[in-house]
Amino acid sequence: MHSDMFSVRIRPWQSQLLLVFFLLISANLSFFAELTAHYPLPQHLGFVLSVALLLGFLLLLMIQLLSILITPRWLYPILLLIAAITGYFTDELGTVFDRIMLTNVLQTNPDEAKDLLSAGLVWRIMLLAVLPGLLLSGSKGLQRPAIKASVISLCSIFALTLPSMLPFSDQYASFFREHKSVRYHANPIYPIYSAVDLVARQLRNPAHKQLVKLTGEHLAPKPTGHSELVIVVVGETARADHFALNGYSRQTNPMLSKQANLLSYANVSSCGTSTAVSVPCLFSFSHRDAFDLDSAKYTENVLDVLHKAGVNVLWRDNNSDSKGVATRLPYEDFRSPDHNPECDKTECRDIGMLAGLQDYINQQQGDILIVLHQMGSHGPAYHKRYPANFEHFVPACKSQELAECSTQEIINAYDNSILYTDYFLNQVIELLKRNTPKFETAMLYMSDHGESLGENGLYLHGMPYFLAPRSQTHVPFLVWVGESSDILLEPSRGLTHQAYSHDDFSCSLLQSFEIDSHIIGNTPCVPYFVYRDE
Repeated sequence: MHSDMFSVRIRPWQSQLLLVFFLLISANLSFFAELTAHYPLPQHLGFVLSVALLLGFLLLLMIQLLSILITPRWLYPILLLIAAITGYFTDELGTVFDRIMLTNVLQTNPDEAKDLLSAGLVWRIMLLAVLPGLLLSGSKGLQRPAIKASVISLCSIFALTLPSMLPFSDQYASFFREHKSVRYHANPIYPIYSAVDLVARQLRNPAHKQLVKLTGEHLAPKPTGHSELVIVVVGETARADHFALNGYSRQTNPMLSKQANLLSYANVSSCGTSTAVSVPCLFSFSHRDAFDLDSAKYTENVLDVLHKAGVNVLWRDNNSDSKGVATRLPYEDFRSPDHNPECDKTECRDIGMLAGLQDYINQQQGDILIVLHQMGSHGPAYHKRYPANFEHFVPACKSQELAECSTQEIINAYDNSILYTDYFLNQVIELLKRNTPKFETAMLYMSDHGESLGENGLYLHGMPYFLAPRSQTHVPFLVWVGESSDILLEPSRGLTHQAYSHDDFSCSLLQSFEIDSHIIGNTPCVPYFVYRDE
């Protein structure tokens, strides 16, 4: 009898309608904000209500289809949890949970995931997932509704939805054609659709798929002469307009600005807006429009080709991993004190990737390529990306819940992380200088993507490319060359304001090792720099 005091006698089809209504009002704030931005109230109130009915119908259809596979006693709490979590990040940070974003989530390491936890997220889960889940569990309606009742409820909602759409047929025509981005905020419909799409793609690409080779097993040796020593630094979440070298009003590059033989390319676009896409695309031979993340895993990249050409290739990582780029190459993980001697209570620092690097160089014969993958400016906990003595811009945001900080505090913490990258890159250059008499030395620094810092209510990165603001795709690219390098400094300086992209990185890297990109049947790229012909 005691348990009946808190139970509500509702029918299964009624519980579905209650769940739909709750998801509409609690999980779709960003959807309606995006909708009313294009169709302002009150003049478009009728159309907005019609779209709300359409979204409710689609939610009900999704719930009924999923109920065939999963019992409502499990399905409803799962849907509430998905909606609460994705809704929080969409509402607070502007995150869109498409297939690429879900790939990023799956590749996030525990330390990065910890940075995303916040009191706001916990409260959202408790109030919008746990509490309604408990209330539903106390009802008598958590059974699969009879087929007849399901069909009746679905037809009833559709009977209301269709007439509401007819008076706005002209607006719906423009809505579906010109404002497709609104649908990315339909929660939890779009995240679940993206998850199904991701799983389907994985099933079509089994792990044992054969590697696509772009060249033969052995390539012709390069012309005789000095051996090359090139260090490629893959930056993380750095945006070009926050580099003083590109005209930023703050001095975020005090050390690099004093380096001679340094080029800063001010107009470079990334291949993607997330590490999971940009890093493998950067080292592939595909242009952004043709790049496919799934097939890239099974296709040789520029590092594989260089390795076949006899170059000693080493990947050192202080980020999550190489995103499949260095799967077939020597790889060292610097995210723990086991390899990284520069770890403090907060995290392991990028500078630790230089430990023992001179010994490695001394032990190699011939050309050397070293890739250093930074933790860089990974958000939202920008304050963790630099030691305390690099906190030059204050006050800096000290919370991973960005809503607790002002825009200026967020920018201050982010700029401090760029300041630390400046120090790290300067140390890379100093290492190369010590090896210049023996090698033709060069450093190439390229960020994977940019970052939103609150502009238009957006934070972090990962927006679908066609929706992404320039802050997420405009990346810094720096080239430093030693005195013995075959890269011609002054002629190359005249190219630094031309428009470039990640598309041209791989063949330019081949060029720096005096390897013709035609060996992989590649259309000649737009070179980043002018190279001395032997």
